[in-house]
Amino acid sequence: MSEIRLSLIVPVYNRPDEIDELLESFTKQDFTKKYEIVIVEDGSSESSESIVEKYASQLNISYFYKENSGPGDSRNYGMERAAGNYFIILDSDVILPSHYLTTIDTFLNENYLDCFGGADAAHESFTDLQKAINYVMTSFFTTGGIRGGKVKVQKFEPRSFNMGISREAFEVTGGFSKIHPGEDPDLSQRIVNKGFTTGFLPNAYVYHKRRISWEKFHTQVKKFGLVRPILTKWHPTTAKLTFWFPTLFTIFTIVSLIGGVFYKPIVLIPLASYLLLILLHSTILNRSLKVGILSVYAVFIQFFGYGLAFLKSTFYIRLLNRNPEIQFPKLFFK
Repeated sequence: MSEIRLSLIVPVYNRPDEIDELLESFTKQDFTKKYEIVIVEDGSSESSESIVEKYASQLNISYFYKENSGPGDSRNYGMERAAGNYFIILDSDVILPSHYLTTIDTFLNENYLDCFGGADAAHESFTDLQKAINYVMTSFFTTGGIRGGKVKVQKFEPRSFNMGISREAFEVTGGFSKIHPGEDPDLSQRIVNKGFTTGFLPNAYVYHKRRISWEKFHTQVKKFGLVRPILTKWHPTTAKLTFWFPTLFTIFTIVSLIGGVFYKPIVLIPLASYLLLILLHSTILNRSLKVGILSVYAVFIQFFGYGLAFLKSTFYIRLLNRNPEIQFPKLFFK
């Protein structure tokens, strides 16, 4: 294996403040080897160019502006122009802990992977809303912990907010597709199908800020629900019973509420017990009762938004066999 030369690829769309925070965290890295940062402005009306120039004397940064074509295509654009032989893909709304690059470099030199994914975490400076959303997106009791911690390497699908890919794997697969969201698990599966190694990289977490409101969170999880049946149609071996859990939770909640009102209140005990578990667990982890309460609310948004959208997409894509790009055109960039 040749020496690993890292190129960090960051697409950005109208988020100069986030790029500022991300680049600031790069200046605090304890990594001593050379690396480059490639910022790809995806047709933004709020430019990040002046922010990039601010750090030009401290960091090795390249800045490119292109017409808007989506995050997947922007990542491909950056990788095509990068000088390194190993790419790290980051979202613009992340902040790096000081050990991030050292952790990745050390791991890859000892346990090489063609593609890796890392976890996301909540920084202490995040708002209560951001911490609550981070909890439901990473907790074992909501998503099975697929984003928040170490899982079996061979079963982990890297996500593009914190993802590594070798130049060889990128060139063989052609990179990200036009679907969004869902472009990252799609690429992960295509990488595996080409015989490359993928896995989880321990301790290479990022602080995923998620500059988001309840409305935007609902839109996000709804899109995740719409995308999943499309991905399982493209990659049948990835289908899992767990993808149905949000839909089942939605049905279970509705049935429990109806039963509790029109039959006996005791019917509500299982639902209440689960929500109490979420409240206590999030409160303890975040050391905040307010975050715990917000986490309970976030669970309903997450499961109802994803679950109903998943059911809708399953009906049109799997049952009626509709063309995904025609049925859900907003999920695809041209």
